Amino acid sequence: MPLIGLHVSIAGGFAKAIERGEAYGCEAIQVFTKNQLQWKAPPITPSQGIAFLRALRESGIRKVVSHASYLINLAGEGVQRDKSGEALVDEIERCDQLGIGELVLHPGAHLGQGQRKGLENLREGLRDALGRTANLRVRILLETMAGQGTALGARLETLREILDGLDWNDRLGLCLDTCHLFAAGYELREECSYERLTENLEKNFGLQRIGCWHLNDSKSARGSFRDRHQHLGDGQLGLSFFSALLSDNRWEEVPLILETPKSGTGDAGNMALLRKLRGH
Repeated sequence: MPLIGLHVSIAGGFAKAIERGEAYGCEAIQVFTKNQLQWKAPPITPSQGIAFLRALRESGIRKVVSHASYLINLAGEGVQRDKSGEALVDEIERCDQLGIGELVLHPGAHLGQGQRKGLENLREGLRDALGRTANLRVRILLETMAGQGTALGARLETLREILDGLDWNDRLGLCLDTCHLFAAGYELREECSYERLTENLEKNFGLQRIGCWHLNDSKSARGSFRDRHQHLGDGQLGLSFFSALLSDNRWEEVPLILETPKSGTGDAGNMALLRKLRGH
C-alpha cells in the first residue's frame, strides 16, 4: 500500500526529523537537508549521517524523501542559474550522505524569457547536475506546479518534454501535487477523475516514474493557477480522489506526503483523515 506521512522539520538535528515523524505515526517523511531559503549550509558530518540512519532503522518510517531549496531555479539565467546548478549538486550529495534516495525539485520559472528558453535552460541544468553526480543513485523528482506567474511544469505534457530531452534518464521522475494539478486545470473531483489521471500517467510516463505524491486540497478553484494549499476535505477537491489514491496498491511503497496548513486541524487531523480514508 502507499506510505502516508508529513513534511517534518530537521531543527535540532537530522535524527529529530525521525522522532517528529514517528510522533504522528508517519510511514514516510519529507525533509529539507538544509535551510531552504539559504544557498549554502554547513556540510553534513559522518556522525550526523550515522545518527540519522540509525534513528531511521530503529523507527517505523520506511521511506524518506527530500525537498530541494526553493531558491533553485535552473530555468533562469545568469548568476541565479549558476548558483542553482551548484546548489542542486550539493543537495544531491547531501541526500546521498543521509541515505535519501529521492529529491523533489521545482522545475523553476522562465522569468520572462519565454517557456522555450526556460525549458532549454532547465534541461541543460539537469543534464549537468546528473552528469556531475553520475556515481550517485539519488533520483530527482520534478514536481507538478500550479502555473503561477512564469513557473514551468503546470502541464504533464511539459514534464514529458523535459524527460524526452534528457533521454528518459533513469534518475529522473515526478512528484505529483494534488493542489497544483487541480489549480493547473486537471479535474480531480469527478468519480472517474482518478482513473483518468492514472491512465494518463501510466501511458505517458509509466507509474514507476512517480516517486512521490504531495497531498493537498486547494483553496482556489480549478484552473485558477493559484498555489493555495488547504486541509483535506476543506477545499475545492473533496475527498473522493484521495480515497481512490490511498486504496490503490499500484502505489505500493510510494510516499504520500501531506503539505497541508499547520493551523486548524493541523498535521494530526490530516493524518487521522488519511488513515480513515485508507481504512486503518
